[in-house]
Amino acid sequence: MASTIHCDIVSAESELYSGEATMVIVPGEQGDLGVTPKHAPLLTRLRAGEVRIQTADGDEEHFYVSGGLLEIQPNVVTVLSDTGQRAADVDEAAALEAKAAAERALADQTAGMEVAEAQAQLAQAMAQLAALERFRKKMKH
Repeated sequence: MASTIHCDIVSAESELYSGEATMVIVPGEQGDLGVTPKHAPLLTRLRAGEVRIQTADGDEEHFYVSGGLLEIQPNVVTVLSDTGQRAADVDEAAALEAKAAAERALADQTAGMEVAEAQAQLAQAMAQLAALERFRKKMKH
């Protein structure tokens, strides 16, 4: 049996995942991080993006997180996010509308929305759509 690490993904609303994994891939602020069993302890911030969990039975789980914190201990990895959801549960229409609204706000600087806020909303919408797309590609195989 492959070596595993316990993984918890928790949002402000609920626990999204709790189980064993052979690898967890998370969207770190400086780039994606791959976490395997016995990883060195680490505490870092996350950007909006997709969390992928490779389970002990060879499956892969996909989640969207809006950012947050990652804590790694030798036998446990914990993802704490303000909001998150399974990639399969992402509302594509809402994400597309949020993306379009953020793009409009960036194009029309007089709309009243701060540039940084519009950029953050655009990044979150793009991350939701990317997580959904990767999940759909996995389901086709």
